[in-house]
Amino acid sequence: MVKLGTFAMPLHPPHRALHEILKENQDKIINADKLGFDYAYVGEHFSCTTEQIASPLIFFASLINQTKNIKFATGVMGLPQHHPVIVAAEVAQLDHMSGGRFIWGIGPGGLASDLEVFEHNDHAERNEMLAEHLRIVLDIWKSDPPYDIKGKYWNVSIKNSIYPELGIGSMSKPFQLPHPPIHISTMSPDSPTVALAARKGWVPITANFCPHETVYGHWKQYVKGCADVGRAPTGEDWSVARNFLIGESDAQAEDWMMDPKGSSHYYYDYMWKVLLAADYTTVGKPDPTISNEDWGVERFMRSSIIWGSKKTVLEKIMDLREKSGPFGTLLMAMTDGSGPNFEREHLTMQRLAEIRPMIK
Repeated sequence: MVKLGTFAMPLHPPHRALHEILKENQDKIINADKLGFDYAYVGEHFSCTTEQIASPLIFFASLINQTKNIKFATGVMGLPQHHPVIVAAEVAQLDHMSGGRFIWGIGPGGLASDLEVFEHNDHAERNEMLAEHLRIVLDIWKSDPPYDIKGKYWNVSIKNSIYPELGIGSMSKPFQLPHPPIHISTMSPDSPTVALAARKGWVPITANFCPHETVYGHWKQYVKGCADVGRAPTGEDWSVARNFLIGESDAQAEDWMMDPKGSSHYYYDYMWKVLLAADYTTVGKPDPTISNEDWGVERFMRSSIIWGSKKTVLEKIMDLREKSGPFGTLLMAMTDGSGPNFEREHLTMQRLAEIRPMIK
């Protein structure tokens, strides 16, 4: 059976108070756990009041005793923005605190203001830092003191202050050995990151705001990566995120989607402006030759949202899987809960959980 998860950047209007959106997102994950969802992803950003969870690890710690089964996933942790020793220690701690209910989603970071404040504007350098950071953390987790791990950007060394009888000089290993599952998100059409993840045994996540055509391309990359290492492309270790609206009828769901005050419209209007500012609108279009003027927010929404009645949404999910591949996990992107939007999202989550057993 297909697994379900939630994926929250999270994205909220910048005027909303932080304590309000933290509570709202906590409530959504508690509800998802009750509905039988398998995963809850939460993003990490440092310099944006619309996406203002700076530490998903702290956020998840508040939910461990309020949930029973759902697994917590960083979506994603921008590794170049952290020291590997701190990440290795804090991830290991949360993994133990949650009894292994943790997934380590990683990436190079992508929010422009975060990249500027950390002076990480060079894309190639960020990818190099990501690879080095991951290597160092995995080396820490599989090693015992003394530590002498060299890198271009970080060095980790404990040679002189090691007192085994006191535990001094040793770094913690995770609850899940050799390490928590590694997930990595991707949004570019035909992204080679998907093939890389498949070769490494990681889980690639196709971003929710990509058009459905990008999902088809990511499946091809996933198949290629699996073929490179001689394993069957079952799709079980591939996740696809989408925005959903499931109403009583197709018409009601479309009304929710196109409501100018609705959270879906706010979400895609925001994302379109972000992509325009970054000159990266190809991510949001099924064909890069389509002009920005001919695309816009409404076509952007219709290209990647799955909406309708339960029957229609089930048919659309089945069609997506038939045209792409049998992804193992379907992630529902979470949106702002202002006004009537929280109820709409709650109903959509409930209805998605109800149709899950019928997804083939």
